[in-house]
Amino acid sequence: MRPRILFSILVVALALAPALLAQQANVTVIQNATILTVTKGTIEGGSILIRNGKIAEVGKNVRVPQGAMVIDGKGMYVIPGIIDCHSHIAVDGGVNEGSIAVSSMAAIEDVIDPDDIDIYRDLAGGVTTANVLHGSANPIGGQNQVIKLRWGALAEEMKFEGAMPGIKFALGENPKGSNWGEAGTRYPQTRSGVEQIIRDEFTAAKDYRRQWADFRAGKSRIPPRRDLQMETLVEILEGKRLVHSHSYRQDEILMLMRVAEDFGFRVATFQHILEGYKVADIMAKHGAGGSSFSDWWAYKMEVYDAIPYNGALMNSAGVVVSFNSDSDELARRMNLEAAKAVKYGGTAPEEALKFVTINPAKQLRIDKRVGSLEPGKDADFVVWSGNPLSTLSICEQTWIDGRRYFDRREDRAMNDEVARERSVLIQKALESPKGASDEKKGGRGPRYYRYEDESDHYSCHDEVHDGEGR
Repeated sequence: MRPRILFSILVVALALAPALLAQQANVTVIQNATILTVTKGTIEGGSILIRNGKIAEVGKNVRVPQGAMVIDGKGMYVIPGIIDCHSHIAVDGGVNEGSIAVSSMAAIEDVIDPDDIDIYRDLAGGVTTANVLHGSANPIGGQNQVIKLRWGALAEEMKFEGAMPGIKFALGENPKGSNWGEAGTRYPQTRSGVEQIIRDEFTAAKDYRRQWADFRAGKSRIPPRRDLQMETLVEILEGKRLVHSHSYRQDEILMLMRVAEDFGFRVATFQHILEGYKVADIMAKHGAGGSSFSDWWAYKMEVYDAIPYNGALMNSAGVVVSFNSDSDELARRMNLEAAKAVKYGGTAPEEALKFVTINPAKQLRIDKRVGSLEPGKDADFVVWSGNPLSTLSICEQTWIDGRRYFDRREDRAMNDEVARERSVLIQKALESPKGASDEKKGGRGPRYYRYEDESDHYSCHDEVHDGEGR
């Protein structure tokens, strides 16, 4: 009975979903809103003109083209779409290839799940782009995939076109196996071993690149055996793939920067980086970004020195800083994560908003297309009921490529429809022949469910055989 009920509810939800994906007008104008451009200041009572999925104009006196769809944004705030630089949503199957220490041949793009409901839930929090990363079981992990949260699209269509490829590295307790129950079963088992395996692999990658160069130059007539692990590392050496490294302690952060410089590349972003405040000046000199948690600490032994001022301190030292979620739940409130930089460290609100918009875009090398509201960029933006750094503000609409993918009113209408359908299905199930036979035996009669609109839940009313409510 239960599977049939759930299946029917799913059918209703899928039938209603196209309403959110209906083709938007080629030209849309949002008027009378407070526009936080992130890079070009704040425009009170401003407008945004969107044409064919791109931002065509932003300003105070934007002319409304004939036939444009006009949205009154009075009292609303408009910001660029939020970018989560460390996510594990939309992944079908395990995110870790924990059986080996180097899994650079594994690719997240092969396991993107476009039906993951977390995509829609992130949209409800204003997230438009996510960097979906491999796990942290490996010193050199799998390839990442940057996606746009185009809910309802196919897996291939969710990929951020032209985004620079990257890879996940990991330092600390995770890759040495202490957090995975693998102690004694896989090299490396120490922090020094983690460093050495990274050095060994890049040394092998340089040899692999030389062998292919010799073959192409005619010095060897037999082509080298193709190695997908090595090819990915060669891309790093040649600056064609970004390194995003899971990290916590200052000694390991310094270690990976030194290893990278020894082999002629740079670490693009240190993820988590909770001791980044200790080495922020060296990170800035190296050119590494820091994608941190806002205020997580003391949840395992290597995090005891984390402080909530980490983001603000790295930012003031010249590091490009972002806050990330690493959580399908926290990703729905990234605006409030940014607000914590104001509370902890006194970061200016305009600067704090960069932590979840233009800064992660810079870390992912997609800032020419997203991260701020400027003419020529993708029309990825969020409409808020108030200042997005306020706990009282609610995401009203989320747009990607000039198309509305989340609308709170439409979402409520869909939820109400699903609730009504669920109530009908439950009632029918309770009125089935089995339910009737139970009643004849003197058991409790059917339960009647009523949807309580205001409290967003169901109330259950039992009835005994003689009709007296219980």
